[in-house]
Amino acid sequence: MWGHDHAWWLDRMVRTDQPLVERMTLIWHDWFATSQGKVSTASLMLAQNQTLRTNALGNFRTLLRAVTADPAMLVFLDGVSNNRWHLNENYAREVMELFTLGANRGAYTEQDVREAAKAFSGWRGSWTDPIGWNSFRFDPNHHVAGSKTIFGRTGAFGWRDAADLCVDHPMHASFFVTKLWSYFVPEPPDGATQAALQALYVGSGHEVAPVVEAILRHPALLRGPAMVKPPVVQQAGLLRALGRGIDTTSWSWLGDNAGQQLFHPPNVSGWGGDWLDTSRWRSRWDTIAAALSPTTVDPWSATSPYDPLETPAQAVDRAHQHCGRPPLTVETRTALVQFATTVIPAGLPGWAQGPRRGLRQNALRLLILSSSDVQTS
Repeated sequence: MWGHDHAWWLDRMVRTDQPLVERMTLIWHDWFATSQGKVSTASLMLAQNQTLRTNALGNFRTLLRAVTADPAMLVFLDGVSNNRWHLNENYAREVMELFTLGANRGAYTEQDVREAAKAFSGWRGSWTDPIGWNSFRFDPNHHVAGSKTIFGRTGAFGWRDAADLCVDHPMHASFFVTKLWSYFVPEPPDGATQAALQALYVGSGHEVAPVVEAILRHPALLRGPAMVKPPVVQQAGLLRALGRGIDTTSWSWLGDNAGQQLFHPPNVSGWGGDWLDTSRWRSRWDTIAAALSPTTVDPWSATSPYDPLETPAQAVDRAHQHCGRPPLTVETRTALVQFATTVIPAGLPGWAQGPRRGLRQNALRLLILSSSDVQTS
């Protein structure tokens, strides 16, 4: 069913006791972007998701090999169409440009792409109605045998060799560090930091966890410019803070409207990071309203009337508590108190005091969760 995959993974994000693992799985889903729109077999997408999760903080070489042989990736970037009779360069090109080396850096040539495509050849799959893609296997008879020359090295390279050559390329470490850093800090690392992270990465044998730890401990993470949270990170954070589980599939279309529906990246480059424009901001507001809807204050409740004597500062404190007490700057809190003060007009009759404050409480919750303090990290 449309959107159920998004809700399934969001449920894991909300209920997990290992949020960093889910965050890294989301990063790899963007890094090795694969879309259900082309794969068309949900079971393959879910299996790939587990592969990314299993290797979330492991070894990048191991992860790249796993992704190269992953059935969803074989369909998405045409590995099943790459054989000795008809070479398909799609995966070979993207593994260099997007996954390991980067474009326009002089790291590879068109000849390297063609030769790598030969090394990656030989995978097959079957399409069966109504099952979809299945029976993935490597067939030596479909592989281009013999010598290939990739990055100046010659050998009878197979698909594992081609993946390893990308990881061992002298320009891979700089690409890896810069790209991974960009998911946590919006400005590139300085030269010393870049060099230290590259040395850590290569020295560890291309382990991911030490580099992630170093980034999370770096002063730039806390002192540098704020980053807008991806829509799915916003959704998961809201629901975790509010203690709400996945009780609707609305998060799928809300995420889509905000620019990020899980398992449906727009292209092989992933989503990118331009999360804010007029329409996407509207969807973020709708997401917050949807997250708060089960606990919206009923201002006209006869059984639990709202406190008619609540002060502006108390109103802000209660709204803040309800939202999970996210960190707020002094400027934001001052603006919230000012709003809470001015939104209640003088001279209200007694019967309107409580309802008006109930409406104010709902508004304050929305304002807190839509503030730049909460929308960025």
